[in-house]
Amino acid sequence: MSGAPTHRILIADDHADIIEALRLLLKNEGYQTEAVKSPAAALKAVEARDYSLALVDLNYARDTTSGKEGLDLLTKLQSVDPTLPVVIMTAWANVDLAVEAMRRGAKDFISKPWENLRLLAIVRSQIELGGAMRAYRRLEQENQLLRSKGGPALIAQSAAMRPILELIARVGPSDANVLITGENGTGKGLVAQAIHAVSSRASHPFISVNMGGLPEGVFESELFGHVRGAFTDAKGDRAGRFELAEGGTLFMDEIGNIPAAQQSKILRALERGEFERVGSSRTIRANVRLISATNSDLAAEVASGRFRQDLLFRLNTIQIHLPPLRERRDDIELLAQHFLRQHVERYRKAITGFDEDASAALRSYAWPGNVRELNHAIERAVLMAQGKVVRAADLALNASSSVPRLDDMSLEEVEAYLIKKTMARCDGNARKAAEVLGLSRSAFYRRLEKYGL
Repeated sequence: MSGAPTHRILIADDHADIIEALRLLLKNEGYQTEAVKSPAAALKAVEARDYSLALVDLNYARDTTSGKEGLDLLTKLQSVDPTLPVVIMTAWANVDLAVEAMRRGAKDFISKPWENLRLLAIVRSQIELGGAMRAYRRLEQENQLLRSKGGPALIAQSAAMRPILELIARVGPSDANVLITGENGTGKGLVAQAIHAVSSRASHPFISVNMGGLPEGVFESELFGHVRGAFTDAKGDRAGRFELAEGGTLFMDEIGNIPAAQQSKILRALERGEFERVGSSRTIRANVRLISATNSDLAAEVASGRFRQDLLFRLNTIQIHLPPLRERRDDIELLAQHFLRQHVERYRKAITGFDEDASAALRSYAWPGNVRELNHAIERAVLMAQGKVVRAADLALNASSSVPRLDDMSLEEVEAYLIKKTMARCDGNARKAAEVLGLSRSAFYRRLEKYGL
């Protein structure tokens, strides 16, 4: 997607000579300008695209000096884009009018005729402040999201993982879209973070979204944002994930679960680098790198008509396939030691390692849940261990693969067990498992996350 545009300034004034003078002055300073001659045209322009600043006249009708038209326009502009710096201009300056303009959100007040140096100083400072305000609002909303932090490092020394590490190092610095495939729990999100970390976007946001967990009713709002009043619960403007990832990376997990009706909207955002918030016709441009992940066979999904082929072409400029943990057994002990250190520190236990039987159990177990299951097994063992080493019994790997008695299980344990068995029966295909259990896609994914599956 394209980089940041030159600062664009909107000029709203009904006098052609004023517009031309401002255009020439600002052009010499490297600014782009667009001019309109009425409040209605100014409002329409701001609804349609982004501006770094607006220079707005207070009076438009002939022989009018009250400033009411400009003040009303100012209020409407603020409702469309609260972060747009608006500087008021008028040939009929007075203190009361200036105070009222500031009260309604104007950032400064310029009297006609103006002094060029002062006007340019105001323009520069307000554009800088407006940019800072927009960045702050993005950061504030970004921090409200549950983002992955402090996750496990990318630990791999097995032969099966060496090509993966080389590919990350080779494609990471580019801006190419990457599709990561592999079974559940293999670490696709971790690879996405590693790619982001070695890219030129590393200092910008890494925003993650589980596509399978988004109910269709909020799909567009979560990805593209919404404006106040767009729907019943939209009590304020909200930036979507594309907007929050500006300059950085957007990681779309479980990309194969995007509803068919929404795939075209994702495709448009990728092809044109632009989108609109729900409830707004104002186009926003996005400079975002996309990394996606799935455990589904997207080629089969395309063949069945459930996934758009043109969207797949956009997603997999580079494809990385992660092997399951059973195919990278040389990494099991390293990962287990890493998780052990994490959980020992978290639970403040004096555990130093694994005994021989526990190490043998770790190496021989099939790990159907891959690295995620290994992490959970180590956490459980740390909690259960009574000595200074983890024993095989603490890992409870044999017990976890046997059929427990329902009488000994809580309702949540029964549900988690049923979901796990259904996933295994459906070869890890979440869509099929959800259908078998009679759950909606989003409800099923909420349960997967709840039980750490």
